[in-house]
Amino acid sequence: MTADYDLLVIGGGINGTGIARDAVGRGASVLLAEMGDLASATSSASTKLIHGGLRYLEYYEFDLVRKALKEREVLWGIAPHIAWPLRFILPHHKDLRPAWFLRLGLFMYDHLGGRKLLPSTKTVRLDEAPFSQGLKKLFQKGFEYSDCWVDDARLVVLNARDAADRGAEVLTRTKCISARRDGKIWSVVLRDLATGEDRTVTASVLVNAAGPWVAEFLHGVVGENETSGIRLVKGSHIIVPRQFDHDRCFIFQNGDGRIVFAIPYEQDFTLIGTTDVDYQDNLEDVRISPDEVTYLCAAASEYLEKDITPEDVVHTYSGVRPLYDDGAKDAKAATRDYVLELDGGGDRAAVLSVFGGKITTYRKLAEQVLAKLEDHLPFKTGLWTGTAPLPGGDFKVDAFDEEVAGLERDYPFLDKAFATRLVRLYGTDARKILGDAKTLGDLGKSFGFNLYENEVKWLMSREWARTADDVLWRRTKLGLRLDKQEAAELDSYMSGHLADQTGAAA
Repeated sequence: MTADYDLLVIGGGINGTGIARDAVGRGASVLLAEMGDLASATSSASTKLIHGGLRYLEYYEFDLVRKALKEREVLWGIAPHIAWPLRFILPHHKDLRPAWFLRLGLFMYDHLGGRKLLPSTKTVRLDEAPFSQGLKKLFQKGFEYSDCWVDDARLVVLNARDAADRGAEVLTRTKCISARRDGKIWSVVLRDLATGEDRTVTASVLVNAAGPWVAEFLHGVVGENETSGIRLVKGSHIIVPRQFDHDRCFIFQNGDGRIVFAIPYEQDFTLIGTTDVDYQDNLEDVRISPDEVTYLCAAASEYLEKDITPEDVVHTYSGVRPLYDDGAKDAKAATRDYVLELDGGGDRAAVLSVFGGKITTYRKLAEQVLAKLEDHLPFKTGLWTGTAPLPGGDFKVDAFDEEVAGLERDYPFLDKAFATRLVRLYGTDARKILGDAKTLGDLGKSFGFNLYENEVKWLMSREWARTADDVLWRRTKLGLRLDKQEAAELDSYMSGHLADQTGAAA
């Protein structure tokens, strides 16, 4: 019996889409099923950093840090539109970690990961511009080092896009209801949550990249009784009006051993996070708690010149990290590395489950997943994802400003802010969205700010967007810009457009 697909991936977060992209690029037939929207859970709720994890050095996770540091410039290289370098300022707090300890950690940070393009660490005076801006005057000495920023949800979507462009089938709002072994083959029932219709497919290998639902999927769907432990840890962030004008980010030490970032966000805001709280509640409705809001406000206020209060918060988001349970006492000390478990083989269909993982190391995780599955899948090519650009990322890392200038030149009705936003989200694909437009009116209906019908249609036809939330919070961050009425009008438009498409297909 020949299976419909070589590989069926459950989960449309960063790990699932990264595995699907890598596998289809090597010649495997791939189906990916996600029960919600792409990146609708943990993968859109990160601090949006490509980083080695400076604090992980304290827990002796040198392999994880080295692996992550090496990936910074790789991901920047394949996605220069949605990823870019950032400089971080680490103030020295005289009552916490000593300066020599920070210098040692940053020396290791500079040299563990084969850094080539990112600037090295240096000592800075925090009582001098631009570093003094936004900080309390009591902090005089600090360290500046490099990491990178990434739009996490777009990274997920672009991996899915590239997988689909290479031949994978990507299904969103599709839940796996059951999966049973029929010898060497999996027989899987998938349910379209929009229509309620079930579809049975077969696959040679099943990959469980369900994130926080990884154990639930194994127990409830696959029927496995013995699995590794998973530790669910909630991380929350707050967004406040911009607290400083420079482009540096701050990393603050707290008395409890944790760190909190304060990062310039979407031009007019500052992103502050994150927390580490063990979580056992509803995975379908993960929210920040009042205690977390208070914690983040207090942590930032210890350093920032202007105190942050809960009344300053304009938006929050939370996600649950599905960490491998290594027995650590505190959530902050639980390992951030991933564990891959393969069950089956020979005459028994194989399932591989992913525990843990980070945005930064998703590509290496995918390579290691496929290395474990090489005896089960018909690969035709070797490693390739580290050099092939993601959709829209086919320009040099130092050419972003040139891309924006070229878009302004060829579409003179765009102002610089609009052109920059389009290149930041879509890179060279921005021209496909704009098409032959000569005026803003040619872009169709305006939904507010600089969101037009052409872009919405692109997101629906090419990026699986179905609701206003998909567009405003995952494909873009325009939820910070549009008011409730504008968001409702967008949702109504998208619902009508989907209904028209369904009617035409019927």
